[in-house]
Amino acid sequence: MTGSLTILRAGPGMTVQDLGRPGWLEYGVSRGGAADRLALAEGAALLGQGTDLAAVEMAGLGGEFQADSDLRIALTGAPMRASIDGTAVAWNASHLLPAGARLTIGAAQSGSYGYLHVGGGLQTPEHLGARSAHLAAGIGALLAEGDVLVTGPDSGRGTGLGLTPENRFEGGTVRVVASLQTALFPQAELKRFEQTAFRRGARGNRMGVPVESNGEGFRPDGARTVVSEVIVPGDIQVTGDGTPYVLLSECQTTGGYPRIGTVVPCDLPLLAQAAAGAELHFRFIPLEEAVGLERAEAERCEGLRSRCYPLIRDPRSMTNLLSYQLISGAIAGEEDVL
Repeated sequence: MTGSLTILRAGPGMTVQDLGRPGWLEYGVSRGGAADRLALAEGAALLGQGTDLAAVEMAGLGGEFQADSDLRIALTGAPMRASIDGTAVAWNASHLLPAGARLTIGAAQSGSYGYLHVGGGLQTPEHLGARSAHLAAGIGALLAEGDVLVTGPDSGRGTGLGLTPENRFEGGTVRVVASLQTALFPQAELKRFEQTAFRRGARGNRMGVPVESNGEGFRPDGARTVVSEVIVPGDIQVTGDGTPYVLLSECQTTGGYPRIGTVVPCDLPLLAQAAAGAELHFRFIPLEEAVGLERAEAERCEGLRSRCYPLIRDPRSMTNLLSYQLISGAIAGEEDVL
């Protein structure tokens, strides 16, 4: 049985996203999909459903939603304050949203993109095999006040689960592999690139983010000989002023700027989630190591469901129950009562 969710207030940049639509590059449509694909896997684990289902992506700020029927929901990605009918609820967790109840989600406390998942997924119209909005390609639209989101059939029943997320919301070290034009950059420039402390620029969006530093820009040799060719999320283009620009899920499909490297896919969520000003470092790794990291990440995502834990623990399942201090502040009963 399907349900629905009405948007009472929508933050800017709020869209419906799934894993995107690969296979359309030759037609000028990039993959798109969720900026933080790991957040989709986490939401799927918390609700016990497939990772291919669509969810609401909230860019920096949430909104207010009303359930038109009983719904199971999960909240993942950049932590945001959330409440149901005024009662605070945990992030990175699944909850029951009863019919008529209002879910309020505030601004991101760290990171950039938060996600609201529903049992059964969101059933927005499919275009080119996906439900994701791809605004750069003219597919779908921003969500707005008054929109009603229909949900798919939900065969699950459980809620009240939590999941400890990978810490990817405050910047960090991003691993990269050599790209087609890495050899155009002198070794001294590549070394300086690894040694530089960058900041995530404020002008970033779902197409990509600039990374800024206090030093000089990065200069390749023979940049004028680079022809426009296919590009993919994770490519680090160096613009004319020497600023590295990391492409994200909604990037264009071709480009002529030289690429100093390409971010390993499993590290893209860290880059996408970095808030403006967050410190970032880049480190080159061999292709063989990157392949191993991708395999390990795929296995970890497959096992996310086993890492979920109940938000309220059942004493009958606590093997170390006797190690807890269940009673404190006890008195003998002979003291004077004030």
